[in-house]
Order: sequence, then C-alpha cells, then structure tokens
Amino acid sequence: MTGWGRLVEGLAHIVTGERERWLLWAPVAFGAGIGVYFNLSREPPAMAGVFILTAALLLAWRMRANLVLALVLLGVAFGAGGFAAAQLRTHLVAAPILGKPYGPAGVTGRVVRVELRPDGPRVTLAHISLKGVEASATPALVRIKLRRGDIVDIGDRIDVFAKLSPPSAPSAPGAYDFQRRSWFQGLGAVGFAMGRVRPAEKHGSTEGWSPALFMAALRLHMTERIRTALPGESGAVAAALMTGDRSAISRQTLDSMRDSGLAHLLAISGLHLGLVAATLFFGLRALLALSERLTLRHPIKKWAAVVAIAGSFGYLLLAGATVPTQRAFVMTGLVLLAVLLDRQAISMRLVAWAAMIILVIAPESLLGASFQMSFAAVVALVAFYEASRDRFRTIRTVAGHGLAARIGLYAGGVAATTVIASFATGLIALHHFGRIAAYGLPANMLAVPLTALWVMPWAVIAALLMPLGLEGLPLTLMGWGIDGLLWVAGGISAWPGAVRPVAALPVAGLVAVAFGGLWLCLWRRPWRYAGMLGLAVGLATPWMQQAPDMLVSDDGNLMAVRMADGRLSLSERRRGRRIAEDWLEQEGQGESFYWPQTGISADGWLRCDGLGCIYRAGGWTVALLRDGLAHAEDCRIVDILVSRRPVRRRCPAPLLVIDRFDLWRHGATAIWLDEGEIRVRTVAEYQGARPWSSRRERGVD
Repeated sequence: MTGWGRLVEGLAHIVTGERERWLLWAPVAFGAGIGVYFNLSREPPAMAGVFILTAALLLAWRMRANLVLALVLLGVAFGAGGFAAAQLRTHLVAAPILGKPYGPAGVTGRVVRVELRPDGPRVTLAHISLKGVEASATPALVRIKLRRGDIVDIGDRIDVFAKLSPPSAPSAPGAYDFQRRSWFQGLGAVGFAMGRVRPAEKHGSTEGWSPALFMAALRLHMTERIRTALPGESGAVAAALMTGDRSAISRQTLDSMRDSGLAHLLAISGLHLGLVAATLFFGLRALLALSERLTLRHPIKKWAAVVAIAGSFGYLLLAGATVPTQRAFVMTGLVLLAVLLDRQAISMRLVAWAAMIILVIAPESLLGASFQMSFAAVVALVAFYEASRDRFRTIRTVAGHGLAARIGLYAGGVAATTVIASFATGLIALHHFGRIAAYGLPANMLAVPLTALWVMPWAVIAALLMPLGLEGLPLTLMGWGIDGLLWVAGGISAWPGAVRPVAALPVAGLVAVAFGGLWLCLWRRPWRYAGMLGLAVGLATPWMQQAPDMLVSDDGNLMAVRMADGRLSLSERRRGRRIAEDWLEQEGQGESFYWPQTGISADGWLRCDGLGCIYRAGGWTVALLRDGLAHAEDCRIVDILVSRRPVRRRCPAPLLVIDRFDLWRHGATAIWLDEGEIRVRTVAEYQGARPWSSRRERGVD
C-alpha cells in the first residue's frame, strides 16, 4: 500500500471512531456556506446553491464506498444548503431602500415601535407616505428620532416634518455594515424630526391590529410601568431585562457594564430566558410538590416543563422576538423538550440542532456578534463539562452534601463557567469590539449569582403580578439587585487597566479561531488538539496584516493619518464622532489624537494651515484639503491629493486624486503608503454589488 493509501486508511479509521460526532459538523458546514454567500462581491445566479447541493448529494451517493470522500461531499452539500438558504432569505426580505436623502419634508406613517430614550423617543414607522416619492420606491419601515417631549403610542398614525437618509454604509472597508443589517430588518431609511409630531389624517385607512403590533404595544406599556415604579438607571436596566428595551440606559452605565465584562447581562439572551424558564419550572414544581397526591400520581416535572416552555415563549414575544432571543428560546425549548421526552437535557447534539434551526430561520444571524458569542460560549462549556463530567462527580462525592460543600461547589462551578465562557466569547469579541475586559472573572463571579438568584426571579414575579397592578414591591426588590449590579460594574470598571483596547481580529483570523475552536470542542479523540493550531493562527493574524496609513470618511469631513508613533491622528474633534469611534476601535486605540489647527505636529509629519494639511510618510507627500482654494498649488507638488471638495481642474502631479465625487461614488476609503507603491481600498469594493449596498444603485461595482 502506498503512503497516500495508508494515510487515507488511517484517516478513515479515526473518522469512523468519531461516528457519533459527525452530525455536529452539519451546522458548521451549513454556516460555512452562509459565510461564502455573504462574502461574495456580486450576487450569484439564483439556483447556484441548489445546483451544487444536488450535485454534491448525487456524488456522495455514488462515492458512498469511500467513507472520507462521501463525508466531504455531504459537508459540501450542507454548505450549499446554507448558501441557498442565505440567498433565499436575502430575496424574501427585499424591500425598497431610500435612494437619496429626503427632506426636510413631511413623513406620514403608523408607529409600530417606540424606544423611550432620555433625549426623546425614537420611533419606527410602517405604511409610509413620503411626498414626491412613488409608492414602489417608499421604504417599508422608517426609523425617526423625535424631539424631546413628543408623546406617541403604538398604532398611532402620525405626521412629522423630518429629514431622512438611506442606512449608512460602513465607516471604513471591513467595518460594521449597518446597510446589510438594515436590509434584513426591512429598514429602508433613518432620520430625525425637525418639527413636532402631529396626528395624521387616516383618509379611510383600514389598517388593523396584528399580533406583532399588540405585543409591541404591550412591551411599551410594560416598559412605562417599570420605569414609573423604578425611576432612574435601575428602571432603565429593569426594562432592558424584562422587555428588551435598552434605549433609556445611559452611556455611562453602558460603558461601565462593557468595561467590567458584564455587558452580556443587558441583552436578553440564553442566560435571561433560561433564568425565566428555571424560575417557572422549579417554582411550579416546588409548589405542586406540596401535594403528596399530585407528586405520587402525576408527572409534575413534565407539567412544570410545559408551563416553563409557555412562559419562555411569552418572554420571547415580549422581548420582540429578536434573533438573539429566538436563539435563546430554541436552546431553552430543546432543553425542556428533553425533560418531556426523558432525554439528556444538555448535550452537544442539542446545541447543533439549535444552531441549525436558527441558521435556517435567519441565516444572516451568523454574521452577528450575538450569535457567534453565545454559541461559542455554549459549545465551549458543553465540551468542557463533557470532558470533565466524571471528575466533577468524584469531587461532588468527596465534598459531601453539607451547606459549605454546596456553596464551594457552586462558587467553583460559576468560576469555571465564567473562565471558559469569557475565553470563548473574548476571542469573538476581539473581532467585533477590539477590547478586552481584564476583570471579567471577578465581575461575573459577583454579578451572575446576583442576577440568577435575586434579580430575575423578582422580574418573573413582577411580570406575573403586573396585570393585577401589584408589581410595585417585586420591582422594588428587583431594583435593589440591579443597584448591586451597577455598583459592581462601576467599581470594577474603575480599576486600573480594567479595559484593554486591542487591534480588531480580521475576518480571516475570526474564521481560523472559529474553526480551531470547533475542531477542539466537537471531536472527542486526541486529534481534537490540532484545533489549537487554528486558534494560534487566528490570534496571530492582527500582526500579519498592515493597517492603513490613511482613512477618509465617505463625506470627506473626517480624515485620519498614521503618525510616527504608529497611532492614528484625527482631523476633527466635533464631526464624525461615531465614525472616529469605529476607526479607533478597529485600531485598538483607546485615546483620540488630533491634527494641529495650524502649525506642525510634534513628529513633523503634518503641517497644517487654514486650507488643509500636508502629510509626509513613507517617502510620499499627501495633501489633505478642507478648502478647494488650495487645489491649484497642491496639484503641482504632491503625490496624493485628498479633498473634501470637488476637484474641478486638471491635476497633473498627483498619482492619486480623491475628491468629493470619488467619496460619494465609492464610500469611505483606506490608503496604504508602501515603499514605492500606493494601495487603495474602498467601501464599495468591500461591500460589492449586493442588494443591500447603496453603491450598487450608483453604478459602482
């Protein structure tokens, strides 16, 4: 037998020994197909995924005698299924996007969502009417920030003088894509009011109430009652935990929760929905167990599971049935279903089924931090406890059943869970947020038990008593626990070095980390440890790529250049604050540095005056202009000219000219100044000609 033959035979032997784990890779292959679809630069042919799926299944059947090849082909088939599902979903949710800025002008629509923010409500409108815009080009949903003091309710039809614009493109190539997210939300425009809200005439409209509208109204009503009973930050956090409305939480609280590693407690996820289900399950089971007759003659455990499923479903609807909440409900529902069927409640196969269900329903969720971080945590925890189950049983036996032993085991379990989950989610957070909460372990050791044992049980009791108007006392008690959470978050986030900015993990690094982690967690035999190589390669990718030397926003109002110390320096202090935050987050740079208004920078790389700046780096001379009056002179002397104004004259000297029109066509631009070479990448290149990209409508491919 040849060396190749022996290798294939050995691989087949290893794979056969992992037979019970094959199914776990189905959602991985399905997700890989989704990832391929979203990373294409052009929309593929309509039946491409279906064709590959069919061909792979036929080939797998023909090659079934070769185990390894047949499994590879089945993986390709699942990948093609994910590709086809993502493409189908993209076209099912298609809705008009506002082609260009609109207004200030009248906007009429029906309120379907209200976010009660401190600086004024933000509403989402449906059944839109825009003056001068044809019905076929009118967005299905529009989100508008109203003025402070405006009062609206779900179902109201309103008229407001507002300015709208299409959803914003990424702030830089590779940055967060709000346009893509808006496409899958059906959101076609965003804007702000420039006048007070007025009731709109219905003109015989027959718009009725749907279940979704009813739940939105119930959510708003509950949010108002929670914040009335608990004013201030406690009420804002309580509303976030009970109805999913985070709009009233202050920036200071959000920052302290994030910097302490507790931000996950503010988003309704598996933890919260699981705690609701656990409160209902164990509470009802304990209540029924008070009757000896019921306990001995009826399956009260299964009755409690049914009630917990119903309660979890109600919580899902109340929280708006967002993708993270759907995922949490699927996981919790499968656990409770396992109780009903007398099966093992938590297993890696259950996690695989939950992931597959979510990816089939909402393929775009694969790209979100919520899906990635929650499943990373669950997969890592299940893999750890699968490998350590026997050891924990031994420890539990040796420790005994005393109170001190139980407290010690619980504390040890929380610590182990926090370390593993924090490591797994921290790897994903490196890509999405570019920061590490250094003291997440002590913060979670204090906050998670407080949330699980005090805050969420009182939240469930408050929700059950709210129809009777008796929610005041449980909300007050819940507020005490929330005050404790905020005290922990504020205290730990103030510790020196609590948060450490790091360069964002590139997409290639995220893929390597994800595949390495899955290889490590899904297999059971020693070859699983090869996944450590994927983790190492992924974590090394930030040092393998060169960050851009210059960044320019899509309107030219904000620019950034890399200085001699390697840090970015920004052109503006007041404009483009969100864009600046995105750029610095991608860089892992915690502080902001700014260009001199006039004069020379400390390192001598920037020389500025009232018209703009001259930047010298890597042997190149770059003009960065605020005013078009400098075009005539700089067009004769610089290598690169970047202007926020249109360049209307011939510009012979520069090798590269980027003006207002280029930025309008191609979006935000990144520039690398290599020795002897200038490289440019734009948002239009990053997004490609996809349905959600506004650049496609401008004829930019």
